[in-house]
Amino acid sequence: MLNEKQHSNISDKMRVFSRLLMATPSSMGSKSSLSEAMALLPPLQLYRRLLRVHRKKLDPEMRILGDLYVKAEFRAHREVENPVHIIGFLTEWQLYAQKLEGDAWAGDKLDKTKLDKMSDQQLGQLYELMQTIRAKDEGEGEDQ
Repeated sequence: MLNEKQHSNISDKMRVFSRLLMATPSSMGSKSSLSEAMALLPPLQLYRRLLRVHRKKLDPEMRILGDLYVKAEFRAHREVENPVHIIGFLTEWQLYAQKLEGDAWAGDKLDKTKLDKMSDQQLGQLYELMQTIRAKDEGEGEDQ
């Protein structure tokens, strides 16, 4: 059983989380590329949406890579409590899902401002992802 303090703490977190879900990037002061305000999906719904769009839009090998990356990122951010990080995380993944659904991702380049904001760890992950994709593409070229 939860004591009164634990129950109060859980209730406070749920209130904050529900307010964050109702927030939009514009109401949080974000200078997102969104042309209009968008309601953020709750994390579990967004997670499922990402896996569904991977299933529909990506070839099997890229789907495996994408699914593993999405699962690792959501798992790594499960315990984040900073509202700004939560909003940023959910916003970027939701924009990614919308791009994939609309085929706007093909040939798209990474925004320089986003690249400049990345940590060394994020840049390292991006480099590893690029290497994996290049190795996959080179492997397909040898088969043909």
